[in-house]
Amino acid sequence: MQPSSQLSVSGHVDTFSRDSLPPREQWPQFRFDLPELAYPERLNCAEVLLDEAVARWGPDRTCLITPTERWTYGELQLRANQVAQVLTEDFGLQPGNRVLLRGPNNPWLVATWFGVIKAGCVAVTTMPLLRSGEISQLIELTRPALALCDHRFVAELDGTALKVPATTYGVDAAASLDRRCAAKSGQFTAVRTAADDVVLLAPTSGTTGKPKATMHFHRDVLANADTFAKYVLKPNADDVFTGTPPLGFTFGLGGLVVFPMRVGASSLLLEKAGLDELAAAIAKHGVTVLFTAPTAYKALLSADRGKDLVSLRRCVSAGEHLPKEVWEEFHRRTGIKIINGIGGTELLHIYISAADDDIRPGATGRVVPGFEAAVIDDDGTPVPDGAPGRLAVRGPTGCRYLNDARQQQYVQHGWNITGDTYIRDGEGYFWYQARNDDMIISSGYNIAGPEVEEALLGHPDVVDAAVVAAPDEERGTIVKAYIVLRDGLVGDDDKTAELQDFVKQRIAPYKYPRAIEFLEALPRTSNGKLQRFVLRERARA
Repeated sequence: MQPSSQLSVSGHVDTFSRDSLPPREQWPQFRFDLPELAYPERLNCAEVLLDEAVARWGPDRTCLITPTERWTYGELQLRANQVAQVLTEDFGLQPGNRVLLRGPNNPWLVATWFGVIKAGCVAVTTMPLLRSGEISQLIELTRPALALCDHRFVAELDGTALKVPATTYGVDAAASLDRRCAAKSGQFTAVRTAADDVVLLAPTSGTTGKPKATMHFHRDVLANADTFAKYVLKPNADDVFTGTPPLGFTFGLGGLVVFPMRVGASSLLLEKAGLDELAAAIAKHGVTVLFTAPTAYKALLSADRGKDLVSLRRCVSAGEHLPKEVWEEFHRRTGIKIINGIGGTELLHIYISAADDDIRPGATGRVVPGFEAAVIDDDGTPVPDGAPGRLAVRGPTGCRYLNDARQQQYVQHGWNITGDTYIRDGEGYFWYQARNDDMIISSGYNIAGPEVEEALLGHPDVVDAAVVAAPDEERGTIVKAYIVLRDGLVGDDDKTAELQDFVKQRIAPYKYPRAIEFLEALPRTSNGKLQRFVLRERARA
């Protein structure tokens, strides 16, 4: 079933987002075949996830947990309403204005997200590790009217080239968001937005390093909960969720906020989710559902933390390929069958997966109910089962880039083209083969090679640089840089450490090259084009 070709009457006063949607002919085909996906024309997803949860389960039900505090659904509703009041009464924001959010995974970040959406505004949640240059690009792209920022992360925001009015939270200052909220009644009626009004602009890295913003509607936020979560994950109200992905990743937003709240469950939010913190928190709080990348599951095995995981009943892996060996060893030691999946910011969350006895170790899974997938050639024609090709997906969510010509690369022949090479077998299982672009996926993080190259080339000693993915037992792949230095300089351990620190200061630290090899010259064609495939082969060897 296809939705109407006409958009509903918008609830936005500021029409920037709707005006910035790609032309309709460049959208993927959408499917709404399940009864759960028949959403009403007027829909505010914050009202559905939060207000309806309070009405159904009561205000005293536990919602958000941290190592030091516990918020009920009623307390989150109060804070979100107060944030919405601050936005509209103190700052005069109107429906459709964008609000940039910046902070680690904690209840206040969730409260600001819900407050923004209840006010009819559009949330732009950023990764807390981003540097000022990267934030400046997102500000230029999304044009926020205001920024709400954890006080510990304000320095990089203050350092941006484009200034945005901002207020901080988590500090007892006269003009802080906390103090402003305390003065509000907490009574606020969510703005009556349309189901197809843009509710969030989710940043994602491009292979060029230039960020893109994916545009998602109110109905989209619910759709992944009503497909993957309902039919594959199957959570219940007594579950306690946790995970490592930041809420700036839609993987984290779904797994730590949307999915648990859709069923009245609770979520443990960890600002620091290293191996020791994660394992101890799972054991202490009786976590039952875990969202993380394959790297973390490998690390839990290596550290022999199985005794801390006895409360878990569901483990979800996404962000990069889950090797068969890791799945089998985790199952042998814990008895848990990891739910593997592939998703993406362009479609918000997971669209191919499998659970329980439907799992085939090593395979990503089968198409999630509500979605459709195929393996196609360059002309958009499905290839025979067993043959490799481009993974193509469509369903109730799909790619709409904000003012970006790359829309026509991602959406072809009505399909979302994910950038992955897959094989489908005769039973409908999809088997990952490789990425087919310059994106490096390391520990679940998407890292654009050219962005790291640009950072390296900013160092005065670097004459030439190229970055590729190198296999790594712990992280799946790592960023490896091949560097040509100025004449007379030596590429040694000290220079490696210097360049790594330099990159960490210029772009988000997780993007730095974990391995550096110094060469006299990079392999290039006669016309000067970099032969990246030669470096990929060298890295694999």
